[in-house]
Amino acid sequence: MTDAAEATTQDRNGVQVIARAAAILRVLEEDVSGLSLGQIAQRTGLARSTVQRIVAALHTEKFVIAASPTGRVMLGPALLRLAGAVRSDFLEFAKPILARLSQELKETVDLAAIRKDRLLFVDQVIGPQRLRTVSGVGETFPLYCTANGKAYLAMLDNRSVERLIGAEFEARTPHTITKIGRLFEELDQIRKTGVAFDHEEHTLGISAAGIALLDALANPIAISVPVPTQRFDDAKDHIAERLLETKHALQDLVQSR
Repeated sequence: MTDAAEATTQDRNGVQVIARAAAILRVLEEDVSGLSLGQIAQRTGLARSTVQRIVAALHTEKFVIAASPTGRVMLGPALLRLAGAVRSDFLEFAKPILARLSQELKETVDLAAIRKDRLLFVDQVIGPQRLRTVSGVGETFPLYCTANGKAYLAMLDNRSVERLIGAEFEARTPHTITKIGRLFEELDQIRKTGVAFDHEEHTLGISAAGIALLDALANPIAISVPVPTQRFDDAKDHIAERLLETKHALQDLVQSR
């Protein structure tokens, strides 16, 4: 074998190992309580011996750690620190833009990450109004009945949406969409306009507009402006316009980094 061919083979094997390690980390992300080597092998389709070898290497680097005395493993602190650093980096350059949006609209602005079929609120700029909406950082909300959640779902194709959230949903209020067909109709409209709305679908008395985009590592991020319903209808067009401008500003920053 020539030196060039040998190098090509080594590169191909290296890429394969990275892809397999990534597959293992993804299934561990889906089960925060940890998985056994056999469960990982079953979910990834990899041989158990391959899983054992890669998990051992990941454990050495603290990308995974033991989750129980029986051999289950879970995501480790080194990987979580990396993820935290990436999120902090996005928050650092997004925060001034979100603060400006809140100041212009005089409303609260929320930033959320996506965790499977739910939103996780990771930051917030609280508006100055006496009557305002506030969601605690760390809270999680469903995707199907929130403006920012629907904005994210509109980034997916319909088959992926149904696979993620199912075909029927819990009615949080009398206004909640509970059937996938009706949701598909709304997602089609969101894909055309770029902005999603929640008209008291999650909480009575609160409406919202939302957008979604990808950060520098292609992780979905969702932004929403929740407003007491009594003043939402008159302001929603302006809120939607400013949200789209904010989305474009953030996308430009992401692409320049």
